[in-house]
Amino acid sequence: MQKLHVSYSPIARAVLVGLTLSSLVACGQYSADEQANVDRVESQQQNESVKQTKPAQRPQQDQSIKAVHPIAKHQREKRAVSQMQMARTSNFAAAQGLADSSYYYEQGNTENYQKFSDLSVVAVAEQPVSTFSADVDSASYANMRRFINNGQLPPKDAVRVEELVNYFSYDYATGNDATLSIEQPIAIDTLLTASPWNSNNQLIRIGVSAYKADTSIRPAANVVFLVDVSGSMQSQEKLPLLKQSMLLMLNNLKASDNVAIVTYASGTGVALPATSVKDKHKIVAAINGLQAGGSTNGSAGIELAYNQAQQGFIEGGINHVYLMSDGDLNVGITDIDELKHRITQKRKAGVQFSTIGFGTGNYNDHLMEKLADNGNGVAGYIDTLHEAQKLLVDQLGSSLHTVAHDVKFQVEFNPRMVSEYRLLGYENRQLERADFNNDKKDAGDMGAGHSVTAIYEITPVGKPGLIDPLVFQQQKQNKMAKPQVNEALAEVRVRYKKAQSQASEKYAQRVFSQDLVDFEQANNDDRFAIAVAAFGQKLRANEQLDELAYQQIIDWANAAKGQDKFGYRAEFVKLARLTNTLALQSPVTPQPQQLPELEYAVQPLPVTLPARIDANNEELSQ
Repeated sequence: MQKLHVSYSPIARAVLVGLTLSSLVACGQYSADEQANVDRVESQQQNESVKQTKPAQRPQQDQSIKAVHPIAKHQREKRAVSQMQMARTSNFAAAQGLADSSYYYEQGNTENYQKFSDLSVVAVAEQPVSTFSADVDSASYANMRRFINNGQLPPKDAVRVEELVNYFSYDYATGNDATLSIEQPIAIDTLLTASPWNSNNQLIRIGVSAYKADTSIRPAANVVFLVDVSGSMQSQEKLPLLKQSMLLMLNNLKASDNVAIVTYASGTGVALPATSVKDKHKIVAAINGLQAGGSTNGSAGIELAYNQAQQGFIEGGINHVYLMSDGDLNVGITDIDELKHRITQKRKAGVQFSTIGFGTGNYNDHLMEKLADNGNGVAGYIDTLHEAQKLLVDQLGSSLHTVAHDVKFQVEFNPRMVSEYRLLGYENRQLERADFNNDKKDAGDMGAGHSVTAIYEITPVGKPGLIDPLVFQQQKQNKMAKPQVNEALAEVRVRYKKAQSQASEKYAQRVFSQDLVDFEQANNDDRFAIAVAAFGQKLRANEQLDELAYQQIIDWANAAKGQDKFGYRAEFVKLARLTNTLALQSPVTPQPQQLPELEYAVQPLPVTLPARIDANNEELSQ
């Protein structure tokens, strides 16, 4: 039987391929590989067609001009529409996520801050007890300073009032002329003064001082630096500043201390195993050899750092891991809660964990603070070498040598004397009332020489407040006896554990109305601390201080600088003045980027034969 040979012209072959491709697209039954094969066949058919129809003497065609097959053009336009729709959907989801997320993202970068609201005014008749954990972190202040020095007001959620206040040291009295020691590591001091921004209210300042041990007799320290050397650390204010900071701290460690360095980026490594500070040249060489590059596998680095801490573990000594990073742990983290749990376990085993932040653009403040909290360490931020001097040299003994563990505050207000109160700051340090007596509940630690300041604003009974009294509680309140002479307004209670102790101890002190001091008569420390607290609230746009001007805060702080040995208070006054200037500028709110609207040409509907007949009949009838 003779075989039948059928040949197709190039044009017929192209039409056949086009019809086949159209059928597959309509049915959605081909894969990406099949699409590539079809495109390849189509290209070959087009090439053959061009070759067969090309005239012998045809001039060379411009190679920058390429013919587009109608089906390919249709697919390209379809993909463009699809991508535009996906982009719109993504932007909408991102906007929704910003509204619902517990994080704050600064526009134009990926800096990450925990979102929280200021503590509200509380009626004493409904909730007379306030409980919270101590906080000795200072990261918020240094980060706030970085923003202002760069000509920007900081994001609201980057400002934590208690960290601004506790950035400065205060010389509080120990009470009853008691001398602080390892056996009595803390003391409470209180002040009652008029609120300078609300004539109807008063302020209760609580100051707790920790025993300042002689650094020369502190236990030996096993220090592990966990250094982020990923690509995001290349800028001058990150790894170069980090290395300078490490060298400053190294010069203030003792010969009996050990130092190890673990690095992490795409991979992890031990840049320096546990080495005695006596061999300082080896440590210096390891620090100078640090270079940035790669992505960030933070979780693997933390595990390796703990392994090094375990190998150099000093029984009865100080074992401390310092994470030094911009906080951009973007690879290797699958469960942040599991990571925090791991740090908590190691803390219970005797290894503390602190975080030191660097740089701008992708600073993960939220994560760095949480990790330090779980590790009973300190969350700091270094924006200048002067801050490195303060944090890692001047306060080295405080960060390394803990004298009081799990420090908790509890204040009970007398409803016969106080109608309302609000705590300034400590929003993310709140505890349940029962947590105060629960020794298993973790809280902040205080190092040697640390001080912790907390300020309440109260409304005395009889003064106008913000909360109406409960209707059905009035009879009960009327039966309450009148206040006695010099009756206490509140009782301040502090619970803490001594070093190496599992059982806590309680210290209590009462605040009496007769102790009231005019604001102008308060000492420099108190007036300065109140000025800083007011500044923090203004940065957070707290409505309670809407009528207070920055200039008034500047005047208070400037008049209360005192001796100011290192110039930190004078620097604050300069920051407040700059903030006042920035706040007076007209705020420019960047408008969200709008995606261009797609323009669709109106396509005529296909006219069928019956429709044509109907149209003709209608036209004839008219």
